[in-house]
Amino acid sequence: MTRSRPSVQVSFDRDQTRAAFHLYHPKGNIVTAEMIGALEQALDPIAQHPHVKLVTFEGVGADFSFGASIQEHAPGEIDRVLPQTHQLIYALLDLPAVTGALVRGRCLGGGFEIALACDFIFAERSAVFGLPEIVLGVFPPAASALLPPRIGTARATSAILTGKTISAADAFGAGLLELVADDGDLQPEVDRWFEAHLARRSASALRHATAAARLSLIHHVGTVLPELEGLYLNHLMQTQDAVEGISAFLQKREPRWTDR
Repeated sequence: MTRSRPSVQVSFDRDQTRAAFHLYHPKGNIVTAEMIGALEQALDPIAQHPHVKLVTFEGVGADFSFGASIQEHAPGEIDRVLPQTHQLIYALLDLPAVTGALVRGRCLGGGFEIALACDFIFAERSAVFGLPEIVLGVFPPAASALLPPRIGTARATSAILTGKTISAADAFGAGLLELVADDGDLQPEVDRWFEAHLARRSASALRHATAAARLSLIHHVGTVLPELEGLYLNHLMQTQDAVEGISAFLQKREPRWTDR
């Protein structure tokens, strides 16, 4: 059986005012290094489309993303993959257009980090969000930088330290989501939102307003994320429990923590 390779499919509307990125990697649109590379390559030409007002990202199938590849977070792989992941976060924050994540189903871990790097998150009512990395004995560096400015330190701390999932309704109540649509109605709801808020605006004005709206977040992430990356690679991944948590997951067994 041929194993499906991850890919990113990009489509534009007739007027070139909207670009839709579809993340494809059965099962669950796992965010691998190959997926990240495909996304970065697909993002590059967007700057050459002066009429684009909204760029959206969504997962093909029932879920946005189950998260990052656990295999690629093992020792020997993570030193290569984590910096590449963070380069994608920087690229999303620098994209010269309004960005939005369309979330159906599960939006977890590294997939949630991609959504958090977007200006807006739109979700179906049954969508769930979460950062389960703590279960593996690690933490999510990009989310640790992006989530506190978006929902506040207390809520972000709860999400990072407990690993619990939250519903679309709770995420909306926390101010994380722009809108919640009934299941099956997400695309038309986003279409209506676009027509009401962006379609009649100048693409040039939107680019500059987007840059202004993101400015403090970009400065924050640019300062904090390199420190979090260093904490993860140079300290956390030197502990026994981080290696044990990843190994236990890959071996399909319960972790045996040593607290070291």
